[in-house]
This record gives sequence, C-alpha cells and structure tokens, in this order.
Amino acid sequence: MSTVAGLTLGIGLFLVWWSCWALPPRAGKPRRPGKLGELLAASGVSWVSPAGLISSSGVLGMLVLLVVWLLTGSPAIGACFGVFACAVPLTAVRWQARRRSASLLELWPDAVDHLRSAIRAGLSLPEALIQLGENGPQELRPPFREFGADYRAGGNFDEALGSLKERLADPVGDRIVEALRITRQVGGSDLGRLLGTLAEFLRENARTRSELLARQSWTINAARLAVAAPWIVLVLMASRPEAVAAYNTPAGAAVLVSGMVISIGCYRLMLRIGALPPDERVLR
Repeated sequence: MSTVAGLTLGIGLFLVWWSCWALPPRAGKPRRPGKLGELLAASGVSWVSPAGLISSSGVLGMLVLLVVWLLTGSPAIGACFGVFACAVPLTAVRWQARRRSASLLELWPDAVDHLRSAIRAGLSLPEALIQLGENGPQELRPPFREFGADYRAGGNFDEALGSLKERLADPVGDRIVEALRITRQVGGSDLGRLLGTLAEFLRENARTRSELLARQSWTINAARLAVAAPWIVLVLMASRPEAVAAYNTPAGAAVLVSGMVISIGCYRLMLRIGALPPDERVLR
C-alpha cells in the first residue's frame, strides 16, 4: 500500500507540474466551417451559431407542438405542425442567403467600376479596396472597411484579402478576390481592362440570372401552394371534435404521417426539378 500511495502521489505531483506549462499552438490549416456555418455566413447572420440555429429550431418545434395540441386536442396534429415549425428557422436563413446573394449580384458591377476608377486615378490596389469602404455600394461598405482596418493593422495584403473573402461569403466575391490576389502576386499593367471586362460579364450574368429566377418563382410558388393546401384544410377540420377524434386513432395518426412524408417529398422534388445550378464558391 505504501508503494501504491507513493506512485499515486508522484503521478499527481507530476500532473500538477505539467499543467503549469502551456502547450505550444498546433500548426495547420484552420478548420473550415460546416455546411450550416457556410449557410449562415452567406446569409450575413454572423451573430447566430450553427448550434444556436439548431436549438432555435427544436424550441420552436416544441412550442408549436404544444400550442396546436392544446388548441386541437390532438397530439398527432400537433406533432405534424411541430415538424413543419422546426424547418422555419433554416428556411428563413436560406431565404436570407438567396436574397443577399441576389442583392450582391446586382451590386458587384458597380463595385468593380469604383475599383477600376480608383486604380486609374493612381491609387494602389490596397488603397482602391479601402476606398470601396467609403465610396462603394452601401451594402458592401462594412466588409471593405474591415479590410482596411486589417490591412492597416498588419500590413499583410494576402491575409487581409483572405479575411475579406470570408466576410463576403459570396461566389462572385471569391472570384474577384482571387483575381486581385493573382494580379498582386504576378503583376500586370492590364488590371483596368480586366476589371472593365469583369464588370460587363457580371452585368450580363446578373441580367440572365434575374430572368431565370423570375421563371423559377412560378414553380416554387406552385409547390408551396400544393403543399400548404391540404394542411390548411386539416386546420379547418380540426375545429370539429369528430375529426380530431378520428386523427387521435392509430389509423388517423398513420394517415397524418403518410401525408406529411408525401408532402415533404413532393415539395423537395418540385424544388429540385425547378432549381437553378448553384453558384459554387471557389478556392476556399
């Protein structure tokens, strides 16, 4: 026992001594955010974490389940609407990401024109990017102001560009940032011509994509109406006690679950059929 006590004491003292020394930082690439983190960054909702979004979905689903259960007296109906409510936060974030992407697609040509004018006026590339934080499109000013703060603090253009790329979280922004990075590294006297060609291409791309999105909205609205119609009828039927009693049976619950699975599956299928190819981010 004295040997065991001595070994235990020695191991304990060694661990206490070891904990007093800080571990060296591990070198390596920074961990990339998951798909949910990238979606939040693309939507511009930087103050919400992926865990917070998942938690809010669960809380909203439970709240809707309890409210519908109390109003209708049917746990099966409450569970169905609770499942639908769980998807509301994620759907809202996706809608915000699409809205922000469409808005930036319209703003990038003007931003490139501002950048081209600043370079032609004799400003260096970092100074021209910093000027976008003051004279560029309103929605793009905050990330470029932060780029200016990063560049003034460290003086490293590549690192400041990388931070700007992460803040923008936009496919078009990725292409512009990488084009500027390559131009900065290899040099070249045709930057003004390159930016002019890029601005024309972005305007044509925005015009074409806007027309396609307008046509795609017909399919999306039809899918939403087709999914919502039977559940609106269910809400109206839930005001009658005999209908609630029928859905409280195992057969009624099976009908509700089957209807929910079919509704979600058909909705996803219609969205996939009418979906446009997503604009992928590059060189991340």
